[in-house]
Amino acid sequence: MAVHGSQGQLLQSFLPATNHPGFSVQNLPFGIFSTHKQPAPRAGVAIADQILDLKAVSSAGLFTGPILSQAAARKACFAQETLNSFAALGRPAWREARHTIQRLLSATEGILRDDQQLQADCLVPQSDAVMHMPVSIGDYTDFYTSREHASNMGALFRGKDNPLCPNWLHLPVAYSGRSSSIVVSGTNVHRPWGQVQPPGGGDPVFTPCSVLDYELEMAAVIGPGNCPGQPIGVDQAEDHIFGFVVMNDWSARDIQRWEMLPLGPFNSKNFATSISPWIVTIDALNPFRCEAPKQEPGVLPYLQEARRTTFDVPIEVAVQPRGGSESHTVARSNLRHLYWTLPQMIAHHTAGGCNLRPGDLIGTGTISCEVHS
Repeated sequence: MAVHGSQGQLLQSFLPATNHPGFSVQNLPFGIFSTHKQPAPRAGVAIADQILDLKAVSSAGLFTGPILSQAAARKACFAQETLNSFAALGRPAWREARHTIQRLLSATEGILRDDQQLQADCLVPQSDAVMHMPVSIGDYTDFYTSREHASNMGALFRGKDNPLCPNWLHLPVAYSGRSSSIVVSGTNVHRPWGQVQPPGGGDPVFTPCSVLDYELEMAAVIGPGNCPGQPIGVDQAEDHIFGFVVMNDWSARDIQRWEMLPLGPFNSKNFATSISPWIVTIDALNPFRCEAPKQEPGVLPYLQEARRTTFDVPIEVAVQPRGGSESHTVARSNLRHLYWTLPQMIAHHTAGGCNLRPGDLIGTGTISCEVHS
């Protein structure tokens, strides 16, 4: 996910970002990477065409803030194979890390800029890195929060006269997905087999999917969780969001059409979900905060937000045919189109007492998009 913007542009890095405008010092997404020379996965931050090795930064004693310089266990969170421990520390730790990293990468700060050996220890070309799953995902919930997409799918499965279920405007609908088949972007995905009813009706056949669909989504990665029986309030929910990834919830529509009577998707969804390797934090997205769509009718009190906002984040899908050199954009959309916000999703998810844990993934569902031929 590339994040662009004009706010904060006075802050410049000593590393040129000409070829990677999304990986500026204003963004600084977190991920897990390894290299041939150092095969153990560890935490890093994308900057220009480089990765800042946070394990090396920590080992050099450059995290001097009150949180990340305290206990050895907290300092070691960047040496682990996932970001779960860091995500669990909460927003004060995330902000402290972000401020330290921005200072170290700043064109006006000499600690890293003027020390060639330290740069060699802490900076890794992205071209030399292998990206891994950024977090260990214990649970995965995919919502269905775009009104246009819900209407289109409802018309497909229930008919044009009954596109939206009666509850859709009153609560954010979701299903529990399969976390074991979530893969990092770039991982090959196999077309699933399943039961499909022939077009004319009759008994189903077991066959490879012939209507494999993409879903243009984003997802929130949970930081600090909540105890069972202790819901997260809608106005406190953002403090539980470590950051966002781009997500593609692969969907076998022909299998889904047959198996969704009467329950939700199963084999049509559980074979693969792809997410981006980089997690963009809310602090990086704050310059793009905007008003969320108006909700009519009004929602119940536990879903009413004191400040109803979302983020103006353009996203798109491009397809590059096998053997081809060019990609072709087939869909564009924006996070700001969602009818239900991420805080509302989290508040509803936990309203009955469900506990979320660090690393859990909360998908938005397909975001309303304009299809291009």
